[in-house]
Parts: sequence; structure tokens; C-alpha cells
Amino acid sequence: MLAGKRIVLGVTGGIAAYKAVEVCRRLVDAGAHVTPIMTDGARHFVGETTLSTLASEAVRTSLWEIDHGADGSPITHTRLGQTADLVIVAPATARVISDLRTGRSADLLSATLIATTAPVLLAPAMHTEMWEHPAVRENLEVLATRGVHVVPPEEGRLAGGDSGAGRLADPATIVEAAEKVLAGTSAAADLAGLAVLVTAGGTREPIDPVRFIGNRSSGKQGYAVAAEAASRGARVTLVTTVDRPPAAGVEVVRVDTADEMHAAVAERSPTCDVVVMAAAVADFKPVDPADRKIKKAGGVPEVVLEPTVDILAALGAAKPAGQTLVGFAAETDDLRANAEAKLSAKGADLIVANDVSAPGAGFEHDTNEVVLLSATGATEVARADKRRIAKAVLDAVTTLRTPNPGSQS
Repeated sequence: MLAGKRIVLGVTGGIAAYKAVEVCRRLVDAGAHVTPIMTDGARHFVGETTLSTLASEAVRTSLWEIDHGADGSPITHTRLGQTADLVIVAPATARVISDLRTGRSADLLSATLIATTAPVLLAPAMHTEMWEHPAVRENLEVLATRGVHVVPPEEGRLAGGDSGAGRLADPATIVEAAEKVLAGTSAAADLAGLAVLVTAGGTREPIDPVRFIGNRSSGKQGYAVAAEAASRGARVTLVTTVDRPPAAGVEVVRVDTADEMHAAVAERSPTCDVVVMAAAVADFKPVDPADRKIKKAGGVPEVVLEPTVDILAALGAAKPAGQTLVGFAAETDDLRANAEAKLSAKGADLIVANDVSAPGAGFEHDTNEVVLLSATGATEVARADKRRIAKAVLDAVTTLRTPNPGSQS
């Protein structure tokens, strides 16, 4: 994915700037054309000659330099911004993150970030107290909603003998993230023109205004499916119970209970080409939730339960012609048998089954491993990050929607 790509590598003023040299070397070795930009602060930590020697072009440092690039443009930041396939900032300090969030053009790097329409990948690095500051976290959350990609820092040794979260990610990890970003932006838009509805998170069924029946679903897998679908050209609606930043361009509908999710999905699904029920919908809800907090002094309450609406079965029964319906099955035993039973009983076209008791899979994890079951058979997807799982799910959806050349119409 890196061969032949034009990458702007921004290096800012942090002690981790020395690792940018290794990032640059790895990018060039992979065939990328790398143009480095150094801020004034970065020049205190790493030499221009080193980066210029390893990169594909000499280091750029100033807005006021005349750029005699191949296109003859005298304006450095616009040329770099317009011709880049990807902009990487490693390390990304709190200052440059803030500049990008607010649109402040303070130097060549921040001007280039504002002038580009290419994807942006930030690799933050700073002391733990700075990394955990609410302003830094809010800035990153806002940038995520705009489609900016982030390689989170690691825990480890920091400047000054300290240790904690905020250490720049390993150069190999940053380059791998760059490959993933470019793979997503260059992938065929095989869902272009399709309307995709995705659900995410676990529903909360109230016992009283304070307590509820719920589950451990973080919504990460549903959000990954929504992001993958959007990157492949779909118009995506995400019905979710969790407050996480969505991918750029994804319409978000907030709900809380199973009934609210059912209403939101039922209203929108008839006009959707693909529906992916990744949410963990509670199976039961209290019959008569209290309208005031139940006090401990009143003794142990009796909570009578009743089934919630089976959203997937309702969608399967009312599925319009041409729609592809995907369900999820979170199991702890008899994975394949339970998933196969769900496939036939719910009217779904595809079931994504996973063992939530397996290490590194299921609720709250960043990784997952699943079995994809359809009428044509089963495919095992080995443990991977949830975005790759989402890709496998949508690849299966695309296959199901592709007419068989040998079929008779």
C-alpha cells in the first residue's frame, strides 16, 4: 500500500522526534515518496541533515521558502497538501493537535494540515499528565469525528526519568497504521450508493431511574462496521447506545432501550440495502420499572422480567426484496450450532458468531475472532482488530449481494 504513495511526514518538538527518523526510513524502504516537515521545536531534537538524507526530498521548515516543486507552485503548504496521499505527524504534540482541531495556521506543518484533503494520521507523544488532560482528549475526540486517524501512545519510559502513558508508538506500529489508512482510502468503493444501517452497543432496560439491566458491550465492533462501510462508499446510519466518536460522514441515532432501538431501526430499515445488527440487545426487561429510585431500606425488590422485542427476527420477517440482513451471535458454548440455529430462525442472510468467553475476543476488547455463517457455508476469521473483522463481514456481504454468473434470471 505504501509503494508510490506521496507522504508528508510532520515532525514536531518532542523528545520522541528522534523516532521519526526510523519512521521515515521504514516508509522510504516500503517505496513511499516522503517529504519531511520539521517545526522549529523539532529542530532542537533531530537534525535536518539526517531526515533530508533518509527522505525523498529535503526537509521543509518554513512557510516563507519558495517551493520549486515539479508543478512549479511557489506555495509550499498548498503543493504539499494537494499532492499528498497521506500526512503523518509523528510525534504529534499537544500543540499541533490543538492547532489542527481549531484550524490555527501557525507554521508550515499546521498550514499543510489545513490545506490537505488527504487522510491525516497522528501519533501523539507527550508526558502522561498532558496526554490525560481533558483538553487534549477532547481535541482528539473532535478530530476523530472529522476522520483524523490516531495511533495511540504506549506506556513506558518518558523524558526526565518518568514512566507512564504517552510514549510514542513504535515506528513499526506507525507505519502499519499508515498502511491500514491507505488501504481503506484506496479500497474499491464496492458499497457506493448503498444505504447501510448498523446498530452498536448494549441496550439498557431500566429497573428504576438509577439501575438497569444491561451487558458489557462497548459498541466497538458496531462502530468498526460503520466506519468500514463509510470508507467503502456507503451512506451509513448508526443506531447506538454508546457515546463514542463515529467515523466521518456517519449519521448517528442515539437510543437507550431495546424498544427505542427497535423503533429507530424499524423506521429506517425498509429503505436500507444492508442492515447489520451488531448491537447486543437485552433479551429481557423489567415488566414494571419503578419511577423513583428503589431504596435499600425497603428490602430486596422482586423484579419480574418479560422478553424484549426480537429486533433481528422482526427485521427478517419484514425484510424487503434485495436487502441483506446481518445478525450477530455472542455465545459462550456450542458456537457453531447456536449460530446456525439463529441463521435459520431469524431470517438473516449472514450471522457473525463469536465466543465472548475466548481471550481477546468479544465485549470490550479491541480484537475479535468470528465465524461467518450463511446459506452457502461457514468462514472462520482469525483474531484481528475489530476494523479487520468489520472488513471481513462486509466482504461477505458484498459476496452475498453479487449475482452468481451461473444463475438463471
